Amino acid sequence: MASESHSTLDPERLARQGFPEVVYCQGKTALQISDNLRALALANGRAFGTRLPADRAIDVLAALPEATYDAPSRTIFVGPIPVANGLGVALICAGTSDIPVAAEAAATLSFLGHRVSRFHDVGVAGIHRLHACIDEIRTAGVVIVVAGMEGALPSVVGGLVAAPVIAVPTSVGYGAAFEGLAALLGMINSCASGLTVVNIDNGFGAAMAAHRILKPSLSPL
Repeated sequence: MASESHSTLDPERLARQGFPEVVYCQGKTALQISDNLRALALANGRAFGTRLPADRAIDVLAALPEATYDAPSRTIFVGPIPVANGLGVALICAGTSDIPVAAEAAATLSFLGHRVSRFHDVGVAGIHRLHACIDEIRTAGVVIVVAGMEGALPSVVGGLVAAPVIAVPTSVGYGAAFEGLAALLGMINSCASGLTVVNIDNGFGAAMAAHRILKPSLSPL
């Protein structure tokens, strides 16, 4: 499926994999983004884009007035958001500075029809904050943990819950954090058995991994 002359889209992905193609907006022009979102919405009834800068969103929204832009997560929706159902995802971020990455994960999960419970600023520097909400976190079908600095929080959570844990390193931290590399390496070397790690700042990737795990518990998209 061609979108004008610049993109070859995959409208059958929803039927083939259980989730539609998503537009990665960074590096694309407003025309390319709006063309792709319009075509995917026509094919699937709705469409979603990630990493849309606020300044470019102005032109995209002018072309797609029915769309909704969420600035904290830098995501854009076209069409209806499904009613949340299924087992749900607990989305934890270590610090307030990690919220933008968590917001991308939350927006993606909402687009895919998942219930999301968010827990902000419960990092290891004040571990009592995690203990205060751990019982609620344990009710989730999947847990996503977003953390920068040394990236220790996913290991802690991984030892406290039975559900699959997906760790997201962020580029938050001082010089020796190396823009998220320290957190990434810490998470990859975690002693918490079965911890899954996605790329730095990749809230979208974590949400998609959670969707693949939870899809059997959802009503059809």
